[in-house]
Amino acid sequence: MSVTFSLAQRLEDINPEHWDSLAGPQPFVQHAFLRALDQTGCATPATGWAPHYLLMHRNDVLAGALPLYLKSHSRGEYVFDHAWAHAYEQHGLAYYPKLLAAIPFTPVSGPRLLAATHHDRILLAKEAIRLCKQNGFSSLHVLFPTEVEQAALAEAGFLFRYNVQFHWNNQGYADMDAFLHSLNQQKRKKLKQDRKKSAEAGVRFKWLQGKQIDDATLAFFYQCYSQTYLEHGNAPYLNLSFFQTLHASMVDSMVIIVAEQNGQAIAAALNIRDGKTLYGRYWGSLRFISGLHFETCYMQGIAFCIAHGLSVFEGGAQGEHKLSRGLLPVRTCSAHWLADERFTQAVDNYLSHETPAVDSYLDELQAHSPYK
Repeated sequence: MSVTFSLAQRLEDINPEHWDSLAGPQPFVQHAFLRALDQTGCATPATGWAPHYLLMHRNDVLAGALPLYLKSHSRGEYVFDHAWAHAYEQHGLAYYPKLLAAIPFTPVSGPRLLAATHHDRILLAKEAIRLCKQNGFSSLHVLFPTEVEQAALAEAGFLFRYNVQFHWNNQGYADMDAFLHSLNQQKRKKLKQDRKKSAEAGVRFKWLQGKQIDDATLAFFYQCYSQTYLEHGNAPYLNLSFFQTLHASMVDSMVIIVAEQNGQAIAAALNIRDGKTLYGRYWGSLRFISGLHFETCYMQGIAFCIAHGLSVFEGGAQGEHKLSRGLLPVRTCSAHWLADERFTQAVDNYLSHETPAVDSYLDELQAHSPYK
């Protein structure tokens, strides 16, 4: 059967149903999410994210796809390779542009090599490498692939790097009290004390999902989200238009938790959900109240999962503080191919030391589980 490859720079040129049939149910890989990033100027050449969607057709039928971006920097990736870029610069070599297979601004593991078979996933990975070689790019990076995809990437010749995130798993808890009872006495007492702080400050929470989210709520959330970035001296990666587009095209995937004090909205967290997982993504607050961040971003997310029968709450990138709130460490992965064999050897040597250190860190975290 005839296999052909092509590149598309605009997602609107790709049939949404064909793309989503390969991508599966996770919201971040779906056509509507990626297209919202494109349409609203968040992931474009102007922001250093030039889309190049790799398409594989078999007898004119879309059989595989890979969301690729030509990057002129490493911001918004959550896998940090600045030391690698600096090493290239020290040796008079150009690290940028590099080729990236990822979901922009989204450190969530999920499908990247969108294909039905192991063989086709290998074909996609090898074609992406060929594109790197053909265009003289320094490297190709696949961020947060699934375990199934890692096998294909290994066969294609990638190196692997590991990190740690914190996820909460629903053990069939009847309610929040049942979850809290599953923690050891010390952690349970501390968590209850932390939760009291916002409650005693008169803070109350409401959950809004799907069509319950109106334009005013979305605008308030964006005000909070922007405030978080401005407090750190940065402009937000995402604009209001992105969230409005997402609201129009993927409203059933959105959950906003609003914190109110004396009837006035003071903070908000936006989560994305599918049939089994709630993904904590963006948050912000207009005033400081002790414990408000943890309650809005983590405890209310866990409570939502319990109330709606969701299996997993992913709390976002990094953060040891999540461990004491019942989120357990999970190893995440990124895959890397470098064109220069000298740097391949250097990075491979570096990873041979980094990986055992990550594993030891993971073991140490697991030894401090907050559960009984």
